[in-house]
Amino acid sequence: MAHIIVVGNEKGGAGKSTVSMHVATALARMGHKVGTLDLDLRQKTLGRYVENRRAYMDEHDLDLPTPTYHDLPEVDPDTLREGENIFDHRLSMAVAGLEPDSDFILIDCPGSHTRLSQVAHSLADTLITPLNDSFIDFDLLAHIDSDGETIKGPAVYSQMVWNARQLRAQAGFEPIDWIVVRNRLGAQNMVNKQKMEAAIAKLSKRIGFRTAPGFNERVIFRELFPRGLTLLDLRDIGVKGLNISNVAARQELRGLIEALNLPGVTVDF
Repeated sequence: MAHIIVVGNEKGGAGKSTVSMHVATALARMGHKVGTLDLDLRQKTLGRYVENRRAYMDEHDLDLPTPTYHDLPEVDPDTLREGENIFDHRLSMAVAGLEPDSDFILIDCPGSHTRLSQVAHSLADTLITPLNDSFIDFDLLAHIDSDGETIKGPAVYSQMVWNARQLRAQAGFEPIDWIVVRNRLGAQNMVNKQKMEAAIAKLSKRIGFRTAPGFNERVIFRELFPRGLTLLDLRDIGVKGLNISNVAARQELRGLIEALNLPGVTVDF
């Protein structure tokens, strides 16, 4: 069976689609067969990313390692059994369609609470939660006192992950390996950054997740999207003498892939 990676967070702007595309493409570059799904049925940022990549390759006669992308199949409501949810059926059909030809299936979830997102989380072998380095984003994981140190209790997203874990346990599946990725870290070691680091470390022990470094805020990510490219493609398209920022970003990606500790993956870039 394919290993299912879910990238989820109920808040927009945390870098889910950037993380999704870079993880999926890095795995493809290392020789793994990767299928992807985008559950944001309105915006489809990951889907657009892959579409941009294919258009760029066609235009420049390139053959870059690329994950497979499928839209969710349409389902005739009249074919559903009594009590069956149409979104559950669409997602299960999509996963079943990708699984025979995939080592990994990566599912990018919307920045909101939806039925599709709930079901996807229960399928996750690995759950990646990108989080901006801000207590506004932290509030999705846990409520914290005004001192920025005292955790009052888990918040809505953590509760959803808990429910997904319960469903997997009831079905006899392995526990979810949950990794919270701190994204858009500032360069300066400010007090807020230190408090965030301490709060996340404390919460990780309380509700059971690992932490991994994400990406610093860099202009390069906004520039890559229209061409469907990732940091690992720059040399292939003729970029020579990468600047310090690009080299650092590449190292951040390497650190993230290593921290995920995915089965059968040896980082070689």
